[in-house]
Amino acid sequence: MYENINQDLFQFIKESPTAWHAAESAARRLREAGYTELHESEVWELKAPGKYFVRRGGSSLIALRLPGPHFKGFMIMAGHGDSPCFKIKNLDTVPTVEVYTRLNTERYGGMILSSWMDRPLSAAGRLVLRQDGRIVTKLVDVGRDLLLIPNLAIHMNRAANDGKSYDLNIDMQPLFGDRDAAGSLRSIVAEAAGVRGEDILDTDLFMYPRMPGTEWGAAREFISAPKLDDLQCVFAGLTGFLRARDGDSCGVLCIFDNEEVGSMTKQGAGSGFLKDVLLRVGSALGRSAEERRRGMASTLLVSMDNAHALHPNHPEYADRRDRPEMNKGVVIKYNAVQRYATDAVSAALFMEVCRRAGVPTQRYTNRADLQGGTTLGAIIASHMAVDTVDVGLAQLAMHSAFETAGARDTAYMAAAAEEFFSSSFRRDPDGMSI
Repeated sequence: MYENINQDLFQFIKESPTAWHAAESAARRLREAGYTELHESEVWELKAPGKYFVRRGGSSLIALRLPGPHFKGFMIMAGHGDSPCFKIKNLDTVPTVEVYTRLNTERYGGMILSSWMDRPLSAAGRLVLRQDGRIVTKLVDVGRDLLLIPNLAIHMNRAANDGKSYDLNIDMQPLFGDRDAAGSLRSIVAEAAGVRGEDILDTDLFMYPRMPGTEWGAAREFISAPKLDDLQCVFAGLTGFLRARDGDSCGVLCIFDNEEVGSMTKQGAGSGFLKDVLLRVGSALGRSAEERRRGMASTLLVSMDNAHALHPNHPEYADRRDRPEMNKGVVIKYNAVQRYATDAVSAALFMEVCRRAGVPTQRYTNRADLQGGTTLGAIIASHMAVDTVDVGLAQLAMHSAFETAGARDTAYMAAAAEEFFSSSFRRDPDGMSI
């Protein structure tokens, strides 16, 4: 069933140079599968069973598969569509340096800076336009090699291999063209979007790497591509969601923006987006406040975000025992101070799902003296009290412009997601079942 899944993953990544494009790529697949788009500004008239999705800010999406009208809880999977990159501050170029024209950029998220140098980059995002007396938005992808951040030659920096710190305001500004290129970015972006340059009021444009995904290794056991964190999980979750059998719980797939900068935005996991959607679903189906609260008690959340694989050159950074390997299945992530929201109960529930799906699992914990990042799971669980497990797929070079993971693991996550969305979670005074 999942024979060509990595090629499909690479196509999804190609279609998703920004979080807005990732949401649109997911929306297109949902429409093709019979899902109807809802809008937050309109009245929701829902039918159960039914298939729906809603977007916020254009870059976050929540899809819903409603079973019969008497479902008791929700089966939720959440990932993020954004990745560390550089934001283009505006359409104006910085003053030319001798014979060159550069763009003015700033960092979005925590990337490995050196990985962005000496490779072809392009620009994509959304435009805000004036059209027919209204203000509208439109996605744009220049879609060609447009930019490059050049390294300084070893002859001019003999200490380049002895450790290098980068000045974001100097070293990481991209080369756009020669002196004649000044002022041409607006027309290039307008042409790519099929609009007039004078109609562009403002932009949210980001740089992205142009290299296509690839399978490699002695037995083609590895994959490398941009944005595997977190589009590998997002794509696998979406694939499993669309292929799942009908269950007794409401299936919910979330793709959030702004995880890489803390999630505290109107469309991030730290917002009320998910809670708002679930409350509106209950109201539209005529469920009482008591029924809605009981439904939350029988809800399971799986937060998907990739995990660190054992590094071939630096195994010393891994925990003594919990050191995930690529191609060995889905990783369950634990942290004593709850940067990952997993506990013994939620882990056991997810392991049961994976057992039924024939998917192997493995554990990840940070080395005791190293601190990890906070995930969607911990953020959502802080304001929506549901059983939560943090999972991911093992990868190398997280936050590089070109990341590496296991060729078999995309299918493992998709199979786990399919079984998860085909299942139902129930909590009662005597225990739990899934």
